[in-house]
Parts: sequence; C-alpha cells; structure tokens
Amino acid sequence: MTTSRRLAVALIAATALALSGCGGDGEDTPPATDGGDDGGETAEFPEGSTMARLAEAGTITVGTKFDQPLFGLVGPDGVPEGFDVEIAKLIAGELGIDEDDIEWVETPSQNRETAIENGDVDIVVATYTINDERKQRVGFAGPYYLAGQSILTLASNTDIQGPDDLSGKRVCTVSGSTPEGNLLANFPDVDVVPFGTYSECLEPLRNGQVDAVSTDNVILAGFAAESDDLEVRGDPFTEEPYGIGVARDDVEFRMWINDVLEEIFADGRWTAAWEATAGTVLPTPEPPSVDRYED
Repeated sequence: MTTSRRLAVALIAATALALSGCGGDGEDTPPATDGGDDGGETAEFPEGSTMARLAEAGTITVGTKFDQPLFGLVGPDGVPEGFDVEIAKLIAGELGIDEDDIEWVETPSQNRETAIENGDVDIVVATYTINDERKQRVGFAGPYYLAGQSILTLASNTDIQGPDDLSGKRVCTVSGSTPEGNLLANFPDVDVVPFGTYSECLEPLRNGQVDAVSTDNVILAGFAAESDDLEVRGDPFTEEPYGIGVARDDVEFRMWINDVLEEIFADGRWTAAWEATAGTVLPTPEPPSVDRYED
C-alpha cells in the first residue's frame, strides 16, 4: 500500500473518530481534513503576512530530506514521502495550497539554516532539531515530534549496545548535525567520521570503514526497516525536538504554524499522518506540546 493510500485510510478513520465526538453536549470537535481541498472556506490572513503572500501565490517551497526513510525519502516519481512531508502538506493545506503545488527542495542537515536565511525555502520540515544555537539564525515552530539520538550497527555486531560502547570506535554521522555536536562534546574517545548525508554512512558501515552510525532513532529505524543486515542498538540517549524552520524574524508566521500544529494534534490528522508513514514501523506516540518561545 502506498503512503498516499495509507494516509487516506488513516484520515478516514481520524475523521470518523472526530465526528463521533460531536454529540449533543455542546462541545465542538473540528473534523479532520486532508487540507488543500476545494470546497472549504478560504482562510483570510493579515495583509502583508507570509500566510497571505503564500496563499495568494498558491504555492509554497518546502525544504526537506530526500534520503531518509519514514520521514523524507524521494520515491520513484521523484517526489519525497514520509512523515515530514505529510506535516508540510497539512501546513500547505491550511494555506489553501494543494500538495501538487508544493515545490520540494532537498535540504541536507548542513544547509538548512542557509536555505532559510537566503530565502530559498519558505519552511524547512526535515528532522530539524530545535536548539538555542540554531535559534540565533532561524525561527522554529513546534516541536511536532520528539526523537532521540541512537546507534545503528551491523546486525552481526553485538559488541555495541549503547553509547558507552563507542569508546575507540569510528562512528559515522552528518557534518553540522546535532548528533555530530553531541558526539564531539560528550564522547571525546569516539572517532567521529562526518559525511554529507546519513545514507552515505551506510556503505562505510557495511564495508567496515566505520563501526556504527549515530543519529536520531527514527532515522536509524527507517534504515533498519529497509535492510535486514542493520540493527538499532539501545535506547535513545538524548532528546531531539523536531521543529519547523522559518525566517528568524517572522514571528507571526511561526505562531500561525504553531496554531496549525495544535489543531492537527487535536483533530487526528497528525496521528493519521504518522500512522501512514513512520507508524508503519514505529509505535504511535502522543503529540508533543508546542513551544511558543519569545526571542
């Protein structure tokens, strides 16, 4: 079953659940929608806002990963699919933008801030951990998911079961990523081997050039789900709140995206998007609470 088909089935279930809560007790539970459909009321946005500009243009440019199973992986048709992609579609839908009118731009970890600062993308939804250092350059809505750093090894390698077993080992990760920074800062005995993307770490792992790969558990789970020779080891040893990157000074847009996230958390669309993508491999978590921080 394709991601689109799984999402459609999950959305039907979410809609039924939402509607079942609309009894005669006076409580209003918004029905789930798949966003971007014609026939609904067109939202009105403040004049001059990013929301108004994008809605009028009828298109949005989204930065995401192209090589990460479950979250952002380019399919045979050249279009990415995964949980991050579905979250971006839901945001676009709230602007009245159809998914076919989204321009997808690959944004590897080391390029995400630059893509936002240069105006190459309108938003970045790309397994993008919120942290204080990045907040100096970009703004974050969310989080919309809480991940954690973990370890991937060959299934045949049982010597590594957690971060304490990495001393003296060669560990591949991505240059400029939060996992790289954590390894360098907190595991000085680890030989960190940076690459441009996480998928580029897999061949060195298989041929023995590195002993392990380390990044967020959900990314590694996607690789392991596609290959019987790979296995995720131990429990996550950090907290990685995934956020949606926007221009740093566009507080209005950031807060509006937070509103959208809270809406899809409540009406079942977030759960439907998860279960159609990452949820095919991983259990369904509870949605996190958004952080409406002030600069």
